[in-house]
Amino acid sequence: MKTDELIKILGADAKTTTLPQGRMWLMALMLAVIAAAAVFFMTIGMRPDFMQAAQTIRFLFKFVFTATLAITAFMVLQMLAMPGAPAGRYGRWLLAAPLLMAVAIVLELIVMPSSDWGKRLIGNNMMVCLAFIPLVGLVPLVALLVALKHAAPTRPALSGAVAGLLAGGVAATFYAAHCTDDSPLFVATWYGLAIAALGGVGALTGRFFLRW
Repeated sequence: MKTDELIKILGADAKTTTLPQGRMWLMALMLAVIAAAAVFFMTIGMRPDFMQAAQTIRFLFKFVFTATLAITAFMVLQMLAMPGAPAGRYGRWLLAAPLLMAVAIVLELIVMPSSDWGKRLIGNNMMVCLAFIPLVGLVPLVALLVALKHAAPTRPALSGAVAGLLAGGVAATFYAAHCTDDSPLFVATWYGLAIAALGGVGALTGRFFLRW
């Protein structure tokens, strides 16, 4: 049997089992969110001035960025789980969150004096951010990789990386409710590094765990 024919058969099998109804992915996403919430509230929880901060654009934008990343990664991940699916077309949606962040950074640099740029970039919670986003996202990543294992991804490393981005987006959404550093410069740098770390773990794990 040729490789292309095998991929079509596996794709048809995946479509007739779980992916059309989306039950497996909805369950995996729900488990990821519940696990992230449990770790978050059992460890650091929300910032004391949450309601006051929620009235500022910078604070709210953090959730726009992380939620956009999570949603687009979820879309791409479902495509990658199906052999032969046009994941590349959906893959372009992963640029949405970085583009939003790029616009926010430009606006921040225009509005704030250059003497404040370094302070806003470093912030006050750099190490907490780098530690807790991967911590909160670890169990969600495991849940998503297990879901992928029950599908038929033909690009295991890439699928694992996108699973890591999704887990990172979910984890960063929760962490944003705790973090008192709201500058796009901080979020792009330290949230980005923490999410990328989960993406790297996902890629490395997926390379071996998701192989046929």
